Amino acid sequence: MFDALVLTVLYYGALALTLWAFVDSVFRPAPGYVAAGKLTKPGWAAITGLAALVIFWQGPMSFLGLPAVIAAVVYLVDVRPAVRGLRRGNSW
Repeated sequence: MFDALVLTVLYYGALALTLWAFVDSVFRPAPGYVAAGKLTKPGWAAITGLAALVIFWQGPMSFLGLPAVIAAVVYLVDVRPAVRGLRRGNSW
């Protein structure tokens, strides 16, 4: 009973994490990725989108589940702050 609860929490937590990373990568402006020196917007959207699909179909405890969660964490911890920290428009 407790094991099933833990696995369910892990599944939905990992799914929420990867979906958050995917949605955030889609809504960030494309020039920000290049200006921050990161992979392009389509690249990160594809990585985080595939990560969300892997978690949805196989779960976080599968062979590809851990790399999917790691990809989402890398986006949220490294790429998102770099792209988010850039100012939009002129500095006037």
